[in-house]
Parts: sequence; C-alpha cells; structure tokens
Amino acid sequence: MDTVDRLLRAAKHPNLFVRGANRLYHRRLNRRAYNTDGVGVFDEDWDCLLILDACRYDMFEQHHELPGELESRISRGSATVEFLRGNFVGKPLNDTVYVTANPQFYRNRERLPTELYDVVNVWQRDGWDEKHQTVLPETVNEYAKEAATTYPNKRLVVHYIQPHYPFIGSETSFDKNHLNVEDPDEERLWDQLMTGELKMSRDSIWQLYVDNLRTVLPYVEELMTELTGKTVVTADHGNMVGERASPFPITEWGHPRGMYTKQLVTVPWLVFENGPRRETVAEDPITEREDVDTEIVSQRLADLGYID
Repeated sequence: MDTVDRLLRAAKHPNLFVRGANRLYHRRLNRRAYNTDGVGVFDEDWDCLLILDACRYDMFEQHHELPGELESRISRGSATVEFLRGNFVGKPLNDTVYVTANPQFYRNRERLPTELYDVVNVWQRDGWDEKHQTVLPETVNEYAKEAATTYPNKRLVVHYIQPHYPFIGSETSFDKNHLNVEDPDEERLWDQLMTGELKMSRDSIWQLYVDNLRTVLPYVEELMTELTGKTVVTADHGNMVGERASPFPITEWGHPRGMYTKQLVTVPWLVFENGPRRETVAEDPITEREDVDTEIVSQRLADLGYID
C-alpha cells in the first residue's frame, strides 16, 4: 500500500489518522526506529529463546501453567519487524540459529543485516499449513528439535506464530482466507475492528486470542522441557484488544508499529533451567539457503494478516 492509499484510508477513518499522531509521539517524531526503552534480548542470559508472536504479558500470566519463574520485560518493538530491527540488526549472532514461523525476517532481510549462523524458515514449503493458513506449533517443534540436534553448540531462537491469528482452533472465517477476499484492499482483522467494519465484542476477541494462546502452550512446554540448558519463553510484542491508546485516547486494536503502550511492549519473560547449559561456539554463518519466490512470501504474510 503506497503513501497516497494510506492517506486516503486515514481520511476515510479518522482513528487511523489519530493512530499516526500517537505513533509520532511514541517514536519521538520518528527520531527512533524502535523502542529504545526496551531490553536487548541477546544481551540477556539464555541458551534457548522461545518467542510467542503478539503475546501480552497479562494474558500469558493469567493462562499459562508452564514451569519456571515468570518475570516481565519491555520489548523493543510493538510489531515483529520493529522487534527484529531493535534486536537483530548489527549483532554478531553467528553463535545463534533462528527457527522462525514468521516470514518477516526473510522479507526484510536486506533491511535487517545480521550475522546469524543459520536461519530455518519453517513457513517455506511443507512447513506451511494450507488449511489453517499459518504454521502450526507442532510443526515449529519438529524443526526446532531438528535444529537443536543439528546445532548442539549454538544458541537457539524459536519463533512461533501463535497466539497471533489466524485462530487455528476456531470456526471463524474473518481471520482466515485473506488471499480469497473479493476486494484486495479489504482491511485485515484489527483494522476492520478499529474502523467498525467488523462488529465483534471485545470479550469475544479476547476469548479467541486466549484460545489461540492455549493452543500453542502445550507445544511450548514440550519443547522447553526437552531442550537442555536455560530456556526463556517471551514474545516479540503484545497486542491491543480494544484498550485506549495514548496520548490521544482512541480505541486501539492489534499491534501497530511505533506504539509503545504497556499492552504492546510489556511481554512475558519465563525462565526455565533444565540440565547442563549449552556450550556455544561462534562460527562463520552458513551460506543462505535458496531464495523463496517473493510472491510466496507475500502470500504467507497476507494469510497472517500483514498489510503492505
């Protein structure tokens, strides 16, 4: 979507214009590209980092039953790309393997220069579930276990999609089939709620979100109890579910970039220790695997609700 289209949308829906004003406030008139008040995850002590996508701290605290000690952290982003920019860019991470179900790192790889030892894009080919139009958590675990075995001397970052929609255990349709809408400019779920094009109660959306979190948590527990060393469960960012934004108090939904409210940047930080620590070694990165057709990348992101 180009600048003119964005301006037209904002003119049609004033809340989107006010969102832009809030973004300028949080980004200090665009003087910072990410939330510089957040912590750098690679500066923290862990062997394996398990990332839930768009998982609020308060929701996680209320509904998880995972082993370990729960704390909170402030994220460097309110959206995945911001999180990646704030944590990955310019870092010598050639002691780290990134297993990800989210295509954003691949799509933005030219703008996110970093030296990871290897990147495993789970969403490619057989990692993508066509029925649910996402990557299922059990698939992420398969790839993560393989990576842990293949790279025993590397730190491991595992990025799940859930609780980010699609809501994989539900019979809902508004959160799925984004490629098949008749109008290619139709808004995704969160903007539809913000503009009033989708009428659903906050309680209904909250419950769908909680159910999606509950779907992924057993797989997170399975992986964290199988991996050895110090594992941390966290999130790249949170999500607004009908709360008031700041400083202009509009009702906000989703996880717009550049918005650093507590619901968006306060994330879980669950620490679990299981046996001996991994002894990591930095080595020259593996040559990047074959390129993925840009149309496939765009389709995957569209299915997950990302708008250009």
